[in-house]
Amino acid sequence: MSCSEDIKTVKLSNGKTAKVHTHLFINNEFVPGHGPLIETINPVNEEVICSVHSANEADVDAAVKAAHESFKNTWRKVAPSEKGRLLNKLADLMERDIDEIATLDALDNGKAFSVARDVDVTDSIGCFRYFAGWADKIHGKTIDTTFDKMCYTRHEALGVVGAVIPWNYPTMMAVWKFAPALAAGNCIVMKTSEITPLPLYKFAELVKEAGFPAGVVNIITGYGQTTGTALSTHPLVSKMAFTGSTVTGRKIMEASSTSNLKKLQLELGGKSAQIVCADADLKNAAVWACGGIFNNHGQSCNAGSRIIVHESVHDEFLKLFTEEAKKIKLGDPFESDTFQGPQISKGQFDKILGYIDIGQKEGAKIHLGGKRWGTKGYYIEPTIFINCKNNMRIMREEIFGPVVAIGTFKTVDEAIEIANDSEYGLAGGVYTKDLDTAIRVSNEVQAGTVWVNCFDVFDQSTPFGGYKQSGFGKELGKYALHEYTQVKVVKMLINL
Repeated sequence: MSCSEDIKTVKLSNGKTAKVHTHLFINNEFVPGHGPLIETINPVNEEVICSVHSANEADVDAAVKAAHESFKNTWRKVAPSEKGRLLNKLADLMERDIDEIATLDALDNGKAFSVARDVDVTDSIGCFRYFAGWADKIHGKTIDTTFDKMCYTRHEALGVVGAVIPWNYPTMMAVWKFAPALAAGNCIVMKTSEITPLPLYKFAELVKEAGFPAGVVNIITGYGQTTGTALSTHPLVSKMAFTGSTVTGRKIMEASSTSNLKKLQLELGGKSAQIVCADADLKNAAVWACGGIFNNHGQSCNAGSRIIVHESVHDEFLKLFTEEAKKIKLGDPFESDTFQGPQISKGQFDKILGYIDIGQKEGAKIHLGGKRWGTKGYYIEPTIFINCKNNMRIMREEIFGPVVAIGTFKTVDEAIEIANDSEYGLAGGVYTKDLDTAIRVSNEVQAGTVWVNCFDVFDQSTPFGGYKQSGFGKELGKYALHEYTQVKVVKMLINL
């Protein structure tokens, strides 16, 4: 399909149609890109949705310079209260067009439309409103030093933020960066995943309608090795915010070190453990643990993909957990009762099936699933492995699919040791009725977030980020504002 014109009408799997932008969004205009055209694939039927323009080095440069000029001449001079008003206006427009944004999320990503609308986009709207409230409350302090001097601090915007987001939450991951960056007074150039660019171009349309000055928000797409590299090495970019794989995170760190020592925020991979203690409410644990791994088709960095169960309750928990997994409805994302759609791509589909094969060869036993679902689309059955040891690859490596590995433990000390025996540290969970155990495990597990008797629960006011090779820096909450500001100290001599 030619992309000579920006707006295309595309067909949904339910027979309806949607309009999509296919050009880059730079300086408040949709403009052609000069990189190769990229075909976006519908994971439901493996057919091409449309082709979108990608950004080459010159396009990236244009986007960064537009952001730089806007920051220097316009955005940093806009009153904080006005920034908050614009963020709230953007949230209002997203709420007005929630079905359209969710439709593009479901089309591009394959996730259930109901989940995209009621979770991803709804939470994104809440995120903008939360940070809109912070926009005029970012300030420093006066500090008493000596009698003849006045000292105060300023929390200043960084300038141009470069952001790279993954394909698993196309709208929500973007908003987690947009909202605090803009509230803190920065301009931004965001590279979408080349796999899921469509929802963010609809979002760009709303940015312009809301009245943001030109250059404040720029949205481009392209491949990591070209577009991403050009953005992460650009000398006018003051910070890179990245969500994605640990491998790519290392490359962005290298780019920072060889360019201008950009400030970095990296939210990377995970292999989160869910610990089910002997005294746990097993029914509750089964429900939450099931969501913890199978939400978003297992395509979540914080997915609770390792479940460690006390040996005395293993069989009962497994029975309840299996019952919950069997309730999962696979199908077309636009069917109202669908919970699990297809995996994102043929490459990810093949990778997950490869890990299922590896797990069997290593001696783990498939208790449920383990196969392709249907004959068309990148669907994989919810898969449960049992008899898993922590040295197995399916217990150590991020599969990023609907595959869970279940092992056992004898003591709480052993459970903590197993949970921490990982290069990752994004999240963890513990199910217990004992407060002492809950606090002890939460304190001892090496992870940025630990859920107790629940899992995968988020709120705009709660920071999120990892330990170890799961990255550093915090998304969400007041903590996120620190990632998008720098502190200046002013000392003034007073002539007495």
